[in-house]
Amino acid sequence: MKNRLREARLARGWSQGELADRVDASRQTINAIEADKYDPSLPLAYRLAALFELPVEQIFFNPFVAGGED
Repeated sequence: MKNRLREARLARGWSQGELADRVDASRQTINAIEADKYDPSLPLAYRLAALFELPVEQIFFNPFVAGGED
């Protein structure tokens, strides 16, 4: 699964650690998600989407379906 988490985080001016604290995750988890090395659990994906006030689909997307990016 691809994501736009890094862009959303940087737009708010947050570090990975600050974002992790806001969604009750570790900085390492945020780093792994941003590096496309880890897919978040559904509850974590929804916490992230709620924090950024975006639909989950605007942060996480499937690159193998029409309309997915790279």
